[in-house]
Amino acid sequence: MRSKVTKAVFPVAGMGTRFLPATKSVPKEIMTLVDRPLVQYAIDEAREAGITEFIFVTARGKSALEDYFDHSPEMERTLRKAGKDDLLEVLKSTNMDSGAVAYIRQHKAMGLGHAVWCARRLIGDEPFAVMLPDDVIAGDKSCLAQMVEAYAETGGAMVAAMEVAADRTSSYGVLDIESENGAIVKAKGMVEKPAAGTAPSNLAVIGRYILTPDVLNNLNKVERGAGGEVQLTDAIAMEIAQGRNVFGYKFEGQRYDCGSKAGYLQATVAFALERPELQGEFRAYLQDLMGQRLAAQ
Repeated sequence: MRSKVTKAVFPVAGMGTRFLPATKSVPKEIMTLVDRPLVQYAIDEAREAGITEFIFVTARGKSALEDYFDHSPEMERTLRKAGKDDLLEVLKSTNMDSGAVAYIRQHKAMGLGHAVWCARRLIGDEPFAVMLPDDVIAGDKSCLAQMVEAYAETGGAMVAAMEVAADRTSSYGVLDIESENGAIVKAKGMVEKPAAGTAPSNLAVIGRYILTPDVLNNLNKVERGAGGEVQLTDAIAMEIAQGRNVFGYKFEGQRYDCGSKAGYLQATVAFALERPELQGEFRAYLQDLMGQRLAAQ
């Protein structure tokens, strides 16, 4: 019987330079979509998938991220006294129980692979998930929950995968596909940010992974790759070279790249339009705004 996936690593050490000046003082991961920080969407997705241990790989200047998951007794008392029980429940959903969350410092910006490697002692010899909060995925069932169900059948290492336009493959890790079985594809190789026109497929890896401790061993050996960083993709590709299985999972859902300004704004609009208390007024505003723009043209 395969071990259950109960641990998740959240690499959140990045400086968020694309969102300066906001990220000068506010960690990118607690910037909000409507009224929830990006990291809360990732945490909720992980909880739905059965994750009970949360490992954050942070860096200097991320203390606000740690404070976000702490209890706020004064605010809880104020809401309780005011009879605002709905807001009190929302607030409680952000709390992390003692022992459920751990923080590891990545002292040098050496890439995603290095960030995951920093958490090796807390991961131990168990399978684990890696979640990038920049990738926000909306769907009826969370992306990681879909992957955990598929992993129970396949084992090995698994990455979330989605089709991208040919001119966008150079921005992603890309799968070289051996075979397909519905939503699950078996990979015979992986290439990190292939040069234009050289990608083995249009199936790109996005920020959800289920990995084995073998990948951590590979990270001990892998040299710096694309961008001069330790690439997680390279360590996963080594699994294939070593004769172990690596699968891609074509998840159901809409992915928003909230590491880019355009993706962040798209997600903000999409999530606002899904909120019953906002959608009427917000949709009317957007329609009026577009009408004004078209009239001005």
